[in-house]
Amino acid sequence: MIVLVNKFLLAKGFKGISLWPFVILKNKSFKNDPVLLNHEKVHLKQQAEMLIVFFYVWYMVEFGIRFFQYKNKFLAYRNISFEREAYTNEFNLSYIKGRSFWSFLKYL
Repeated sequence: MIVLVNKFLLAKGFKGISLWPFVILKNKSFKNDPVLLNHEKVHLKQQAEMLIVFFYVWYMVEFGIRFFQYKNKFLAYRNISFEREAYTNEFNLSYIKGRSFWSFLKYL
């Protein structure tokens, strides 16, 4: 995991984003936030499992489906299976160690 800080790259309301192999944070102080970093590590694991490009394709397709379903960008984002897995387990700092392959499928 390579952590970078760039306050201009992230949309309003977002603290970080994982773009394999980088985690980009909005603020330098977020480097000390274990919950945020754990959330982003879950995404890095998901991206690696899906050979990176398929993660982004799936993410966008699922976002489109969720947006059609909820008619709301925020609800669509929060209900993407990748996000549901990451948000559900972000406080469990040992989650990555015991995570099963393609665990995001449980959150579809």
